[in-house]
Amino acid sequence: YWAYAWAGGAVLARFVPDRPSIVAGRRVLDLGAGSGLVGIAAAKAGARAVIAAEIDRNGVVALGLNAQANGVAISIVGEDITAGSPPAIDLVLAGDIFYAKQVGQRMMPFLDRCLAAGIDVLVGDPGRAWLPRSRLRLLAEYQVADVGGNGGREARPSGVFALSS
Repeated sequence: YWAYAWAGGAVLARFVPDRPSIVAGRRVLDLGAGSGLVGIAAAKAGARAVIAAEIDRNGVVALGLNAQANGVAISIVGEDITAGSPPAIDLVLAGDIFYAKQVGQRMMPFLDRCLAAGIDVLVGDPGRAWLPRSRLRLLAEYQVADVGGNGGREARPSGVFALSS
């Protein structure tokens, strides 16, 4: 899962540099970080601190190498953080976390705890089946390829959404 730029991560990685005020001076969590594309974009756009959470061991290694190659500091958490309280952050960037029902069901209680704690949540997604559409407000849309989600190399619309309670 970590080796490709899935559409949800790709769309967030394009949105953040276009609107750096979203992350500037904020503590950001890249949830389901994969290889770190979104966290790297946040760090380069002026985030005060970036935490990248990724459960795949290979993804954790790729994260470290990619952060180093891009000259950014990212704190990496190589375990599932969704069962506990949110870390000390201001913003969650969650790219493509609704690709399967069980994954989305595991993520939503954590995201709800984030919202309850006053943490903003932005979701990047190309419109997967398990996306909680009724709780999302579209902020931006980009044409991106969905290589990781097996959607192919052809660009298609993907959105950045704000999650609400």
